[in-house]
Amino acid sequence: MESGNFLFAFGLTIFAGLATGVGSLMAFLSKKFNPKFLAGSLGFSAGVMIYVSLVEIFVKANDSLTALYGEKQGYWFTTIAFFAGIAIIAVIDKLVPSFENPHEMENINNVSNNQINEKTLMRMGLFSALAIGIHNFPEGLATFIGALHDPALGISIGAAIAIHNIPEGIAVSVPIYYATKSRKKAFFYSFASGLAEPVGALLGFLLLGSLFNDAAFGFIFAGVAGIMVYISLDELLPTAEKFGEHHVAIFGLIGGMLVMALSLLMFV
Repeated sequence: MESGNFLFAFGLTIFAGLATGVGSLMAFLSKKFNPKFLAGSLGFSAGVMIYVSLVEIFVKANDSLTALYGEKQGYWFTTIAFFAGIAIIAVIDKLVPSFENPHEMENINNVSNNQINEKTLMRMGLFSALAIGIHNFPEGLATFIGALHDPALGISIGAAIAIHNIPEGIAVSVPIYYATKSRKKAFFYSFASGLAEPVGALLGFLLLGSLFNDAAFGFIFAGVAGIMVYISLDELLPTAEKFGEHHVAIFGLIGGMLVMALSLLMFV
């Protein structure tokens, strides 16, 4: 392997992953934040995550598994992995301390509604960062390997993932900013979720290169799709409804789906 090809592939992976930071910066262009902006942004993020999960990630996982196990069995495996992802994040949601859990609200009378909302938003932002980080790990490896074998293919994959990662950065940064009132923390977590992409490329290539096959790819992607759908329905949309008007959240949802659809159409 030539060092030039390695550096090009790795640099492309870094570019794609750190686009989450671009999304974070775009979210902060508005100096005055308000509930409608939050509701629209959260709805937008939910639209992005739901659309990319069901239209792209699930389909890619199914293609990978059906090619290995046949159409019927592969689809069964994809579906099981999808709901396994939902189960995993639901368990994590249950285990993480939350003011939403009645058993963990001993001191609730001493806590203001604003503080409760901040706790909810912080958890939502961290869960989004976790899901996006897991999502970016295999995508980083895909971009890296694709660029090594075919630079033109790598550029196409990297550009598409970068476009995807921009609104995903909003999904992480907006709720964390509202929870902490710190642009630095919001940008850091958004930026860190994108770092999973080059980290995934390196670790996958060095440690999992011989083990990371089409089956592992299919199962992981299907599970991540489930995780992202769960977060969108359990965290993003309910909070968008709570902080803003119903139609603002819905228009944001549709807008997020439209942006993801257009980004996919650009690279068909």
